[in-house]
Amino acid sequence: MNEFLMPLAAGLRLGVALEKIAYRKGWLRARRLSRPVVSIGNLTAGGTGKTPLTAFIADRLRMRGLRLVILTRGYGRRSRGIIALEPASERSPDPREVGDEPALLARKLPGIPIVVCADRYRAGRLAEEMFGVDLHLLDDGFQHFRLARDIDIVLLDTTQEPSGLGSKMGGWRRESYSALERAHVVVLTRTELGDPRLIESCVARVNPQAKIFRATTRLGALAELAGNRLLAADTLQGKPVLAFCGIGNPRAFWADLRRWGFSLLGEVAFRDHHLYTPRALNRLISRARASGAEALVTTEKDMVNFPQGWKPPLPVFACITETEIFQSEAFEESLVAHLGATTVRV
Repeated sequence: MNEFLMPLAAGLRLGVALEKIAYRKGWLRARRLSRPVVSIGNLTAGGTGKTPLTAFIADRLRMRGLRLVILTRGYGRRSRGIIALEPASERSPDPREVGDEPALLARKLPGIPIVVCADRYRAGRLAEEMFGVDLHLLDDGFQHFRLARDIDIVLLDTTQEPSGLGSKMGGWRRESYSALERAHVVVLTRTELGDPRLIESCVARVNPQAKIFRATTRLGALAELAGNRLLAADTLQGKPVLAFCGIGNPRAFWADLRRWGFSLLGEVAFRDHHLYTPRALNRLISRARASGAEALVTTEKDMVNFPQGWKPPLPVFACITETEIFQSEAFEESLVAHLGATTVRV
């Protein structure tokens, strides 16, 4: 991590620790919604693949006939207050108004309402009034102590060793591994890029009751910006490309691209949640041409953050990825088992 950012990271951890103590001591009390809450979170500020897993879980629970809503903060948005993205409304919201992750989830999950608000209890109350939901999916909720949860799902990136948690590869550390004692389910992401056994043993020592599952990232298709169409995943296999992204763990993206058969002539990383300008994108185009790249490749989340109406003079593709959980049926059953004690129809 950059030495100039270390004080900010330390401040983040201190703030989380103090808030946790306040709730543990009873000085502050978590509020409970009428319907169950399933939290999806991590120990770091970004970089674990939380958004794809949120989409995976939402889709699977919806297939079981559950009416659900996603509650999210909308990090980086310029608007304030509460925003409800209704299922029947326009599903291509401006990421600058709602945040890039809610905008991406809205596109990936048509038919599922999303409520954006820093106060997730307030968002949940509105969702229950507007949509009559069976349960709430709390996006990035492991450190949101103000809202009571029924299930805490925590993601751990396999490319990070426990001793290196919070390094520049995976975002700022919010909490140590000891916080996993609060988790009900732990999902190890990016197992295709590393050996998950060390992390599994660490989780088991901290919380023997937690269910542990392994997940991998699969390239489903390529979205072409100019043509607004989906192409086969192997369209660019072996062709020279320039890769760029503004996500929490760019090195994992580079590794995935190579694993999927891309020939990388260059890699450009921006800060997480980066909002692109035409000028910055045109500089990338110039760099790609100078390197001999035939196209530029980025993530689906990054493409959401492109300026509207920008027309690239060189092909630009976004990788449409999917999370695959090994023993996915057992994973779903573990969620259903935890929800079985509630009034949710399962």
